[in-house]
Amino acid sequence: MTTDSPAENTRKIVNRLKRAQGQLGALIAAVENGNDCRAVITQLSAVSSALDRAGFAIVASAMKDCIDEGENGDLSVDDLEKLFLTLA
Repeated sequence: MTTDSPAENTRKIVNRLKRAQGQLGALIAAVENGNDCRAVITQLSAVSSALDRAGFAIVASAMKDCIDEGENGDLSVDDLEKLFLTLA
């Protein structure tokens, strides 16, 4: 099992968000160009998935940090649950 450093986790999350940003740009262009409905929906799905994955990675990182810090973490278990459920 590999555990990434906080800096590595942040890099991975930023990369996911940048990928989503690129996909969003392609989606906007597809809509502006009047691309066919299937292409637009496919691109929309890709954007949505990329953002979901980034969100889950952010929550997972927060959960790991909270566990590592023990009871002194900034987020309670209830807070983490609420954050996680906002993505569901």
